[in-house]
Amino acid sequence: MNDRKRLYAGAALGLAAAAAVGFGAARFTQPSTVTAVEQAESQTPTTQSDTVAISQQAIATSQIGVAPAAAGELDAAIPASATVEATPDADAVLTARAPGTVTRIFKRIGDPVRKGETLALVESRDASSIAAEQSAAAARVALAQKQLARERSLLGQGVSPRADFETAEANLAVAQADARRASAAAGAVRVSRDGRSVAVVSPVSGRVTAAPANLGQFVAAETVLFSVADPRKLQITANVPPADAARIRRGDRVELTTNDGRMVEGRVRSSTGVVDPDSRTATAVIEPASGSALSPGQLVRARIFASGDATQNGVMVPQDAVQTVGGRTVVFVRTPKGFKAQTVETGSRSGGLVSILSGLTAGTRIATTNAFLLKAEIEKESAE
Repeated sequence: MNDRKRLYAGAALGLAAAAAVGFGAARFTQPSTVTAVEQAESQTPTTQSDTVAISQQAIATSQIGVAPAAAGELDAAIPASATVEATPDADAVLTARAPGTVTRIFKRIGDPVRKGETLALVESRDASSIAAEQSAAAARVALAQKQLARERSLLGQGVSPRADFETAEANLAVAQADARRASAAAGAVRVSRDGRSVAVVSPVSGRVTAAPANLGQFVAAETVLFSVADPRKLQITANVPPADAARIRRGDRVELTTNDGRMVEGRVRSSTGVVDPDSRTATAVIEPASGSALSPGQLVRARIFASGDATQNGVMVPQDAVQTVGGRTVVFVRTPKGFKAQTVETGSRSGGLVSILSGLTAGTRIATTNAFLLKAEIEKESAE
């Protein structure tokens, strides 16, 4: 009995040992699930697209600025303070053409004005005198025409000598000259139809920017009553240091920065090249891009990229145009379907500009403002 118990115990121990050995062998020989997944992920290549497809409407909605990369070095950009003004043919000062009393005012500050529209009436004695002279001159012309017609008839009948006919012709010519002079005088002071007032008429279309006239006010001749400007026709005058004035050329690119940080593109229209004795600066006239939403009288900061500088090998872009994508420094180049991330090598930075040492050529159109939106789109596509 004891031998049988010992036999059963030994068999049980042998079976347990065999099971343990088999489990261990199976554990060490079975492939690990985690390791297989990790290996699959490590073998799957992670590619990142460099292109962003975006329509022109989406670019405008996202306010992504597009401009060509500028040529030159960082020190080629000339800083200058500038003032927004209306062009000479779009800014008018309206005065009273004769002394008198303001009897009617039709426009106020901010009202739109058409070219040739009357803004006010000034009742004046001079207007009455000019209107009376115009009427008298017209009457003399009518009388001289009748006398000439009568002398022509008498000359044809052989009743009157030819000298009387020639005298009548001369009298008509003199009367017509007086009538033209009176009409020119009436037009110069803009006498109204009633002959009592002179009209204050705008020579340009735009909006009223100043209106110091008051109803019932007596004004002298040439007193300023209104100012009218067309905000669509603008120019910017920049005060340039004399040492840099010779470097500026017509057509040079200009970046204009408003007080609220908005960036506006522009081009140099002309440069005086002459130093003003009062300000000790030269003047450069800049034309802003269309639809720039600037206003006359606004102060801006200008950076003029002078093409007359000797160093033209470098490329400059705005600091906001340079982004980091996947460890690379890129700028987004405009393509027919959107943008493409172009790897570049950057150099020094100054005044919101970055010099590009390689990877980009001057004149290439790139995203300047809000380029980070394109970076975010690429990173989103990569994550997906």
